[in-house]
Amino acid sequence: MSDPLGDMLTRIRNAQRARHAVCVAPASNLRANVLDVLKREGFIRGFSKEELRPGVAQLRIELKYNDGEPVIKEITRVSRPGRRVYSKIKELPRVYAGLGVSILSTPRGVMSDVEARTANVGGEVLCRVF
Repeated sequence: MSDPLGDMLTRIRNAQRARHAVCVAPASNLRANVLDVLKREGFIRGFSKEELRPGVAQLRIELKYNDGEPVIKEITRVSRPGRRVYSKIKELPRVYAGLGVSILSTPRGVMSDVEARTANVGGEVLCRVF
């Protein structure tokens, strides 16, 4: 798999279109950090890490709906393995005039664009969520 984070985002997108309550994805630290940001921003209910066997784990993602409609309207990968996208904090555009969130990988960890502006750090723009 060349883009594990992109795979997880696609699993979330597909599960929400199919109105699933839960989706699973292979576990990694980056994926868990991105899910933590999504949970803090209110886009998912939560997630848990399940150990399948020693050394192999998966993330169980609880999706969130509002009156039967998915909370996540759009989730797209920005920086890909073939085209990395980095942004200074002053050049980071707002997603849908502040209604959406960009998730960044910064030297201080994975955080939302709001947290990055507060901490005044830029980094790699992993994805956009609306």
